[in-house]
Amino acid sequence: MPPLMPAEGHPHARTWMAFPPPNATFGEEGGPGLQRARAAWAAVAAAVVEHEPVTVLLDPATPAAARGLLDPRVRTVEVALDDAWLRDSGPTFVHADDGLRAVDWRFNGWGAQPWAAWERDALVAGRVAALAGTPARASRLTQEGGGFHVDGEGTVLLTETVQRDPRRNPGWSRADVEAEVHAQLGTTTAIWLPRGLTADDGGFGTRGHVDLVATFPRPGTVLVHTQPDPGHPDHAVTAEVTEVLAQARDARGRRLQVVELPAPRVAEVDGELVDHSYVNHYVANAVVVLCAFDDENDARAAAVVAQAYPGRRVVPVDARDVFAFGGGIHCITQQQPVVR
Repeated sequence: MPPLMPAEGHPHARTWMAFPPPNATFGEEGGPGLQRARAAWAAVAAAVVEHEPVTVLLDPATPAAARGLLDPRVRTVEVALDDAWLRDSGPTFVHADDGLRAVDWRFNGWGAQPWAAWERDALVAGRVAALAGTPARASRLTQEGGGFHVDGEGTVLLTETVQRDPRRNPGWSRADVEAEVHAQLGTTTAIWLPRGLTADDGGFGTRGHVDLVATFPRPGTVLVHTQPDPGHPDHAVTAEVTEVLAQARDARGRRLQVVELPAPRVAEVDGELVDHSYVNHYVANAVVVLCAFDDENDARAAAVVAQAYPGRRVVPVDARDVFAFGGGIHCITQQQPVVR
C-alpha cells in the first residue's frame, strides 16, 4: 500500500512542539519578548497535554526558570533549535505498511527569508523522527507543514505562493509539486489556492500558508477564513479562496461543503495589519484547541468550530502572543498519529 497521511483528527500518539529559543524573532535571553513567547507556547502545551502526551524540544541553553513554565506532565528533550515553529520544521508523519514513516521535507526558512536562520532547524525533522522511533524519508520538495492540509481520503490543499515559490522550489511546475506531494502523502487530488492572507505575505510571513486560510474538519467539508469587511485587504483574498473551494471537487469526486469561519474583528495591532485566524486551530484527541484573541468574534468562532467537530470539546487559548511572533496554535504543534 502507498503511504497515507491521516487527517489531523485521526487519534494521536503524541503532540510535538519546540520551545522558543533566543533569536531575531523572540529577542534575547531574559528579554520580555522571549518571556512572552515561552509563556504562550507553555499555555498551548498545557491545553494539549490534558488530552494526549506532549513532547517539547528544548534548546540545550534554555535556562531552568524558562523550563519551569512548562506543565510537569510535558516531556522535554534537548535539541538544538533556530526557531520554534515545529509544524514547519518538524516531520510529517504518515502511515506505511510497516507502521509510521516520517516525511522530512526540505526546509530553508520559509523561502530563505532574510530574518530566518535554519541550519539547525533543517535537521529537526530527522531528529524528531529518531526520537519517535520512526524511519524518515527525505523529500526533494521544499515546504513546511503549515503549507498544506489533507482530508485523510486523498485530498490535499496547497497554495501557489508556497509550493511554487521560486525561493523554495525554483522551476517546479504544478505537476512536479503534485507528483512529489502525492508520493509522500498518499494523496491523489490537489486543490490549489491562489494565495494566503495579506499579512502573511509581509516581511515576517510565510508567503501564504494554507493553515491560516482553510482546513478540513472532516472529509467533504472545509472551513475557510472569511473577512466580511470590504475595506480589509483580505476581503478580496478570502472571497477568491472561498470561490475556488466552492467549485472544487475532492478525491472522492464530491463538491466541498464550504463553512465560513469569520475573522476576528481586530485587524491591526500597534498599527500593523495582523493575520489572526480561527482556522489556525489544532485538533488533538477529543479536543480542538482554538485560537482566541479577546475578540468579540471569539464566541461565534467557537460555536462554528464546535459544530464542525461534533463530539470534540473546544478549548480556547489566548493566541495573541503566538501570532505576535508570526504564527498561531497550529503552527507550533505537530501530531504523531497512532499506528493504524
